[in-house]
Amino acid sequence: MAKLVFDNTEEEIEVKDGDRIQEVCEEQGVPFACTEGICGTCVIEVTDGMGNLSAFTQEEEDFLGELDYERLACQCKVNNGAVKIKY
Repeated sequence: MAKLVFDNTEEEIEVKDGDRIQEVCEEQGVPFACTEGICGTCVIEVTDGMGNLSAFTQEEEDFLGELDYERLACQCKVNNGAVKIKY
């Protein structure tokens, strides 16, 4: 099982390895609009565990430009381990 940790609330939520993080993020208050990776409403900052997320999608590459510590929550899957995010 993987774990998402939300910086702003310190809430820790277990997620199955390979699951999308969209639903959990939405429940924690991350705003969503299109859920297709084109609006950018769900940009999150990964403060720890970036290597535990899936590879950047083409939508993220197109929207974010620099691929560093930001991700689109609607596009990510957590592979394993812990990922700490803030929004």
